[in-house]
Amino acid sequence: MTTDTDGGSGEPALTIDELAARAGTTVRTVRFYGTKGLLPPPVIGPRRVGHYGRDHLARLALIEELQHQGMTLAAIERYLRRLPPGLSHHDLAIHRAAVASWAPDTEETVTAAELRRRAGRPLAEEDVERLVAMDVVRPEGDAYRLDPGLFRLGVQLLDVPLSEKAILAARTVLTEHARAAAHELSQLFRAEVAERTEADVKSLSAHMQPLVVQALLTAFQRSLSAEVRQWLAGP
Repeated sequence: MTTDTDGGSGEPALTIDELAARAGTTVRTVRFYGTKGLLPPPVIGPRRVGHYGRDHLARLALIEELQHQGMTLAAIERYLRRLPPGLSHHDLAIHRAAVASWAPDTEETVTAAELRRRAGRPLAEEDVERLVAMDVVRPEGDAYRLDPGLFRLGVQLLDVPLSEKAILAARTVLTEHARAAAHELSQLFRAEVAERTEADVKSLSAHMQPLVVQALLTAFQRSLSAEVRQWLAGP
């Protein structure tokens, strides 16, 4: 794995072999995704060597999660085409966490070693303590209880300069608004499917859920960007 950076920006400059190794896939798969337009082209450096960075890693992780949820390649292509242009690796990580939430609520008990392996990065003791403080993982003797989707998001939050108190407060705000939106959308859809069978309703829900999640994420990201611009502009 290389320690070089691209353009002095701190962005990892990975060769295609290093990208594939870090993403847990093959060079052939990376090239295939590139030809299908699922992965942006690399930055061409000296000696015509292509360099990849965090955004490529994040997009590969999102594709992997979409496949895990049972989406076909054609469906993944449609999903990625609907994403707003210029998403950062942080934005893509949020989408991946949202995709993981499509699965039924599940919790697992894992060992400390498995916890660190799933993080995909070194976890110091203070990192684990912060994850516990954020209620992302719960200690159970020598093991930990976690929700896989929430855990991936919590690991991303380790790099965010916010206190555990602020993160928990933000989680409460998001949960309350998400429940309100889900309730209102449910009422809206219920009126549309009043005369349909249970199988029809389940089919509609399966098709609508990824679309609604993507629409909510896109609307939220645009609204948050507008709020940040207004905040930086001052009164």
